[in-house]
Amino acid sequence: METRPFRSVLYIPGSKERALEKARSLATDAIIFDLEDAVAPAEKASARALLAQTLASTDYGPRARIVRINGFDTEWAEPDLEVIAQARPEAILLPKVGSAADIEALARRLDAHEQTARTRIWAMMETPQGIINAAEIAAAPRMAGFVMGTNDLAKELNCRFRADRLPLQHALQTCLMAARAHGLVAIDGVYNAFKDEEGLRAECEQGRDLGFDGKTLIHPAQLATTNDVFAPDAAAINLARRQIAAFEEAEARGEGVAVVDGRIVENLHIVTARAVLARAEAILNLQEAM
Repeated sequence: METRPFRSVLYIPGSKERALEKARSLATDAIIFDLEDAVAPAEKASARALLAQTLASTDYGPRARIVRINGFDTEWAEPDLEVIAQARPEAILLPKVGSAADIEALARRLDAHEQTARTRIWAMMETPQGIINAAEIAAAPRMAGFVMGTNDLAKELNCRFRADRLPLQHALQTCLMAARAHGLVAIDGVYNAFKDEEGLRAECEQGRDLGFDGKTLIHPAQLATTNDVFAPDAAAINLARRQIAAFEEAEARGEGVAVVDGRIVENLHIVTARAVLARAEAILNLQEAM
């Protein structure tokens, strides 16, 4: 499983020079530089040029750099790729992915550029067709991550927005299952009320409990809460250490299970415990590198 932290994944408009500069100092694990929804049609050309120049000349430290291009059903996707390829992006995020064929088409285009030899693909999962085909999309070439597009998906489903997100649970869990089956990062959708910290925390906790690696964000004010929720807390780290110690002691006695806090601890729990400690260490290393 991916140990690199993706707790917070912040959308930054590719057309806003000030926002691009400010992102260098924000405590976000990853940035989605957006050329799609955040950029008006009249600004598409200037935005892609600005973003390519910025990515080629700006140090964003350890933050993952992901560029969301426009869809191939628009006139902007091909120019987006041609220009952005020069900046050697870490990953391209493709919107409205419906099938593996969409990913394969993007992979072929990336193959054609020497600069994008190592560029991975992330998929926006935001249409009913995409959810139905999640498993085949996850297995497609160069795939590295899923991003839930919950706003678009809710629109397509004609479902109501609820605090418990009950109408979206099938889609969320289907994509998470496909991502885990193929070793992808899985990022939850945005929380629209960026001034509602209590609501944000509740939705982050739900996403974390489902198994998502982190959450996409629309405003820097959401970073602190999201980073906190998606990081192992002190209690989880302490429990992981005690489980590992108890299991190692049990193994030394020739036993296959241990008991911690009245609960059985087997090898599968130790795998999880070690993952918790690895995640905590990766977060600490990321913070020190920022």
